[in-house]
Amino acid sequence: MLVQEEILETPLGKMRAEFDSEGTLTQLLFLDRELLKTVTPEVSPRDSGLGKQLGEYFAELRPNFEWRLAPAGTDFQKNVWEELRRIPCGETISYAELARRIGDPGAVRAVARANALNPIAILIPCHRVIGSDGSLTGYAGGLERKARLLSLEAAMCPKAGAQIGLF
Repeated sequence: MLVQEEILETPLGKMRAEFDSEGTLTQLLFLDRELLKTVTPEVSPRDSGLGKQLGEYFAELRPNFEWRLAPAGTDFQKNVWEELRRIPCGETISYAELARRIGDPGAVRAVARANALNPIAILIPCHRVIGSDGSLTGYAGGLERKARLLSLEAAMCPKAGAQIGLF
């Protein structure tokens, strides 16, 4: 299977995007998180245009992305990741609320684990999930990046960000 990749520069560090043969995004990780990456049989470079959308996001011009996503994971993980995509820019929810939204309020730890294994950073916004006490917890890209992403989104989507009370 041919896999296409692109290395993207962002204000938070380099990211590696991986696409299937149809151009669907299957992975977007900060390069320092690459230890979780699976080995792919054949890789070719790609210029997808995703870098342009990420640039607009970091310039506070694009709160949402237009991209086909196909993250690999269990049905449970995919359910969690799909629910993450429903959290609007500038808003946060707790892990407990996320578990409730997927219909399994007792699965807080499993939800947190699915967040940690999210293979498509930023576009599947696991950074919008915080502790029940409002604290910034558990981001595979690092808590400093999580704080910066949430600050960026609070500025880009101030109406929603003002409702959070975090910044």
